[in-house]
Amino acid sequence: MYVSTSSGSRENLLKAIRFEKPDYIPMTFHINAACWNHYDQNALLDLMEAHPFLFPDFQRPGLPVIPEYDVNARADQPYTDVFGCVWKTAMDGIVGSVLEHPLADISKFAAYKFPDPEKSMGLGSIDWAAFEAQVARQKARGEMTYGDLRHGHTFQQLCDIRGYMDTLMDLTDEEPEVLELLEGLCQFNLSQIRHFLKADVDMIRIPEDLGMQVGPMISPDLFRQHIKPLYQRMLEPVRQAGKIIHMHSDGDIRSLVDDIIEGGVDVINLQDLVNGVDWIGSRFRGKTCVDLDIDRQKITPFGTPAEIDAHIKHCIETVGCPDGGLMMIYGLYPGVPLENVRALMDAMTRYSSFYR
Repeated sequence: MYVSTSSGSRENLLKAIRFEKPDYIPMTFHINAACWNHYDQNALLDLMEAHPFLFPDFQRPGLPVIPEYDVNARADQPYTDVFGCVWKTAMDGIVGSVLEHPLADISKFAAYKFPDPEKSMGLGSIDWAAFEAQVARQKARGEMTYGDLRHGHTFQQLCDIRGYMDTLMDLTDEEPEVLELLEGLCQFNLSQIRHFLKADVDMIRIPEDLGMQVGPMISPDLFRQHIKPLYQRMLEPVRQAGKIIHMHSDGDIRSLVDDIIEGGVDVINLQDLVNGVDWIGSRFRGKTCVDLDIDRQKITPFGTPAEIDAHIKHCIETVGCPDGGLMMIYGLYPGVPLENVRALMDAMTRYSSFYR
């Protein structure tokens, strides 16, 4: 109900990633669960029904729509994950922040226990046999299959465990406990990746936000010294297996992106305005497939429908090319006027065939 995508054609998606002249630009429109408590539900359903390209499997449900919230996105219900991090949010459907760090006091390190990767992916339990069976069913239907590391798998996870400022100071000082934590996180992630490869998924997605409004959350030097080597270790078995690697980071990552994608990343998912559409086009057009995250801060919530249409067209003209190399994704959250939501859906549908 909350995520639908025209990228359902496995063949077309692979063409876009491989620069093999896709039939259309893959478009994903994500509706955050919080939207069902914010918008008139019938109006939102009408928009979905009117855009079958974006919602090809849509079947109108009965009302009211009762959304399901992630365990760390439930208002006034603090959630302690398997790493011991306590999440809190004030709005149902909006992922919370970690406000209690299990190793804020590093003297507790000796007693700290990592979760079991055979039982958990970080925010809940996992049945790997059931996962493999699900992937097999999807393959039998000709669908694209994915293995997703939890969002914030390494650097952000370290910040959640230790605290952001302490993490940066500890990395600068090369504190042995924090370096050991990083090694433990890498081993946990590698275990997940091995399960994805065992299930023979098509693509492994590795999401972690490293950028702020201006510049990265971690200096390029610290990233190259402590985080990049772990990224490379996690990517190596994926590369050897010949699987598609999809890397994601929100925020301004221009000073990190070359290090992020080094060594075989097939798709980079980054935000448009904070990095600059022109910069993204100059850096990646015709070279690396971009899964472009459409603005949620300026044009879509505060612009006009005409400005939204022009922005989508500009992104496609600047980052895309006839051979492919472009996917687009938009995440709808409360606060965007419905006329702008319609304009987004219209533009994503209209310009998906821009190069055809």
